[in-house]
Amino acid sequence: MVRKIRAKLVLQLRAEGLSGRAISASQQMSRKSVTAVLEAADAGGVGWDDVAELADGEVYGLLFPGRGEHESVFAQPDWDQAHREMARVGVTLKLLHGEYTDSCAAVGEPAMGYDRFCKTYQRHVLVTGAASRVGHKAGQSVEVDWSGPTMELIDPATGEVSKVYLFVACLPFSRYGFVWATSDMKQDTWLRAHVAMFEFFGGSVPRIVPDNLKTGVVKHPREGEIVLNDAYRELAAHYSAAVLPGRVKKPKDKASVENTVAHVATWVIAGLRDQQFTSLPELQAAIDERIRGYNAEPFQKRPGSRLSVFTAEESPLLKPLPQVGYEISRWVYGRRVARNGHVVWEKNNYSVPFAHIGETVDLRITDRVLQAYRGQERLTSHLLLPEGSAGEWRTNDADLPAGDRYRPWDAARVREWAGRIGPAAVTVINRIFESVPIDEQGLDAALAVLRLSRRFSAERVEGACRLALSGRVRSPRYAHLQPILATGQDKIAALHPSQDAVDHGGYVRGADYYAGGAK
Repeated sequence: MVRKIRAKLVLQLRAEGLSGRAISASQQMSRKSVTAVLEAADAGGVGWDDVAELADGEVYGLLFPGRGEHESVFAQPDWDQAHREMARVGVTLKLLHGEYTDSCAAVGEPAMGYDRFCKTYQRHVLVTGAASRVGHKAGQSVEVDWSGPTMELIDPATGEVSKVYLFVACLPFSRYGFVWATSDMKQDTWLRAHVAMFEFFGGSVPRIVPDNLKTGVVKHPREGEIVLNDAYRELAAHYSAAVLPGRVKKPKDKASVENTVAHVATWVIAGLRDQQFTSLPELQAAIDERIRGYNAEPFQKRPGSRLSVFTAEESPLLKPLPQVGYEISRWVYGRRVARNGHVVWEKNNYSVPFAHIGETVDLRITDRVLQAYRGQERLTSHLLLPEGSAGEWRTNDADLPAGDRYRPWDAARVREWAGRIGPAAVTVINRIFESVPIDEQGLDAALAVLRLSRRFSAERVEGACRLALSGRVRSPRYAHLQPILATGQDKIAALHPSQDAVDHGGYVRGADYYAGGAK
């Protein structure tokens, strides 16, 4: 084609003394093309000195004005607008071409075919340098990772240096970045960093793209389903998102955040290298200032900045945040439900529905609540007992079976038990409750008396209560009744009801005896 003739080179070689035949042979150009250049130069009076400082394209245009240039007969869409539309969710070139053909048909202009439409669009984005945005949709994904380089905190009292880790997030479309400083890389910290990230962005996105770290991804096989950490999956669901980790050893799957991590090393770590920090809030404030500058820095190959693109194009497309922020939780798996219908967590007992006695359940613990799960089913919830408590019980009435056997132990139930033993036992129990400020303080003492009926018959316990009440102790307790039953004094009193049992026997010796008056 004539357009490929290197006209400037032909004029240069002729100025160096080569003939047309020699130029054609040395440069593997057709003699016809060389002749056309030389004739055009002679006709226009153009020599090497006239074109030595011009570009190749300008020389060709000077010798062959208008050749190879033609104006398309097809209507041209607004390619800049088309490129902006391509960044929106669900927009494809096929859709845009359909809208383009409809608009052309409405005004009676010829429309280019789909193949030419796609090729022209591709040429447009390459020429304008806008191709860096192709492939990313606004408000559709966020890439997250830990920064390899770390920072430090210094204890002002001891001078001890502790390491600080940086959580980094990036929205690929706008490249808008977020950095959060932490003292560790544990699961709770990983989740809290995500909560802070969504609050910083002011919305959420459908896709979270992390690395394959254990705090987020349990297993990522080549084939089969990805197994996510339960707490991480719950966090994503709370923000109406899905976790789609990048492939193992494929950093290009999250190239945007990898690039942001490198920039953080320069903007944040290197930018603050000469400053010392003594607390995380102080360090975070300095990081926030640096990140604001990073996001506001103009692009080198695109118009605007990360902040301007995020504010104008991406922020309006983010999903609104939930009304209630995600509550960080941890999971404990395989806790067996004891025969008493409770599971133990940090030395305290929490009830589980009685139908699951003997089974294993999973516990979800937040800052305030403990929940028991069987698979995906939540069985029960309890307010978490205060830190440091031990041996305490949390029991939901709904977790217990129906029937008197599973009623809570209170004064009324204790008195009913005493009534089944006899009137003397009722009197003993009533006097125990009368001797304490509140009934709950007398429950243990009363139950200790009544449990004697498990070792001795109800008749003997009733007799022991009757014998004890005839003595000088107004409110007999277990310590008074157990010796009577153990030594059989209640049996002797039953055989000799007319005998004054109070003045005889080991139990009713009286205060004078213990004061030293008896031998």
